[in-house]
Amino acid sequence: MRCPYCSSEDTKVVNSRPSDEGAAIRRRRECPNCQRRFTTYERAQFEALMVRKRSGRHEAFDADKLLGKLRIAANKRPVSEKVLREFAYGFEDEVQGPEVTSEYIGRRVLQFLKSLDDVAYIRYLSVYRDFDSVDRFIEEIRQLDADVAGKHAPRGSAPAEERADAAGEERQAPAAPADGAVEARPEPDVPADAAGTRGNLTRPEPS
Repeated sequence: MRCPYCSSEDTKVVNSRPSDEGAAIRRRRECPNCQRRFTTYERAQFEALMVRKRSGRHEAFDADKLLGKLRIAANKRPVSEKVLREFAYGFEDEVQGPEVTSEYIGRRVLQFLKSLDDVAYIRYLSVYRDFDSVDRFIEEIRQLDADVAGKHAPRGSAPAEERADAAGEERQAPAAPADGAVEARPEPDVPADAAGTRGNLTRPEPS
């Protein structure tokens, strides 16, 4: 195999081991000319899945190309390389039929990334949707925030607007009495014995 660094035709395999649960063979190669190493993968190739582009042109599905786009979207994000590889190299197996549209691939990738990482999803979406304005991009982010907030809201909880209204009603002060009205105040409780004693008191006669 040709060296991807110096284009030398002579490279040698220094290590081989199974990969992707036995679906591929990972080979570590070294170039004697520039002394650099690189990795290749050997996979079984069946009837190629064809992709119909928006222009109407057809091309063979390339899992490595899809994986490269996923890596760019998930760059420096807490996303496992294994998860990206499993999706890219397993995509061809989940498609029923010899042909798929590029739009379907894009929508399927968006579904995958949205369930995996929000930042990676927005990165890929910005390229896939080709936003023509900042407002449309911001609106998409707001919609994503709303979806995330609804996903984590407790079951049976009222919407935020209703909770705010209810809290405002509880904080309202009691209404003042109307002009001219006398506010009724309860009389203090007085023990019966004490009341009778006050009624029987007489002023002493002067001596």
